[in-house]
Amino acid sequence: MKTLTILGATGSVGSQALDLVARNPGRWQVEALTANSDAAGLAAAARASGAKFAAIADTAAWPALRDALAGSGIETGAGPEALCEAARRPGEIVLTAIVGAAGLPPTLAAVERGATLAIANKETLVCAGPVVNAAARKSGATLLPVDSEHNAVFQVFDHDRPERVAKIILTCSGGPFRNHSRAELANVSVADACKHPVWSMGAKISIDSATLMNKGLELIEAHQLFPVGIDKLDVIIHPQSVVHSMVEYVDGSVLAQLGSPDMRIPIAYAMAWPERIATPAARLDLAAVGKLEFYAPDLERFPCLRLAWDAMTAGGSAPCILNAANEVAVAAFIAGQVGFLDIDAIVAATLAKVPSGPVGSLDEVVAVDGAARRTATAQVMARAA
Repeated sequence: MKTLTILGATGSVGSQALDLVARNPGRWQVEALTANSDAAGLAAAARASGAKFAAIADTAAWPALRDALAGSGIETGAGPEALCEAARRPGEIVLTAIVGAAGLPPTLAAVERGATLAIANKETLVCAGPVVNAAARKSGATLLPVDSEHNAVFQVFDHDRPERVAKIILTCSGGPFRNHSRAELANVSVADACKHPVWSMGAKISIDSATLMNKGLELIEAHQLFPVGIDKLDVIIHPQSVVHSMVEYVDGSVLAQLGSPDMRIPIAYAMAWPERIATPAARLDLAAVGKLEFYAPDLERFPCLRLAWDAMTAGGSAPCILNAANEVAVAAFIAGQVGFLDIDAIVAATLAKVPSGPVGSLDEVVAVDGAARRTATAQVMARAA
């Protein structure tokens, strides 16, 4: 039995991970769980999984969590430091599924103690990839990708001979607006943007998928996860989301990982690695699928992907600025302050205004993130006026 900590236990990925825990009694002992503000959901998950510690980011929600767990013997904590405490506890596997840059400090805390990290928080490597990788090399931590695309690459990548790899090809569903013109995108609603045609995800990730920023962030993450140059990364639109990603080799062979679009498959792969375990995911029926389509992405209609590519190429703090600006812009779109097409405009303006440079520590990342958020917020206010 391995010990397991889940950072972001009440979200989509965390909930599916706990489903796998419940289906496999005796495989994992849950050490700690965290959530943002859902005290009731966190308490229920902690009791059901037998967790030893539960931490909630929102300090105002701590009394409700404490009361809900009274008499259970489960320790509780609140605030950002409590999330880091959860990460530092002796969980052999830490699934980090906190959405956004808020997941960076606890993820880094787990990396620094040498845990095996199942990373579903792409912003960690986008914002601070060099910092996280340096810490992993020092501590001996293992980084396992949970995103379906990176998990697919991980499964078919030649880790012993990376020089044999000619290209990594990340697939992208294209989101709900794949066939929309820029003019049609001007008036789409939050509800429209959250109607992903294949995957069931939270609002933030669904909107990122609609703008293709999600794929841009995944490009940057892939650059940090796999030892290949930027020139060996590519994206292709694949509406069926059956081929989760591909690796092309120098001899012209292309290896792909296929499966039903169910996140429990990559979550289970990372949590059980190096073993494989059964999941309740539907078996892939290619005859029922009928056809697999592939298209080049349109960077004019979806400039967020181009912005991410440019930030990855610039390196340094540019990816962190990109991510912070996008988080602010998406939050403003959800709040009804700006329109859908304002998202890429706010990100572009923020990248132009905030100077980028090298980052070598968490403090430097936090400083850049803060500066980018202030600039992006000013852009939101100007557009909302």
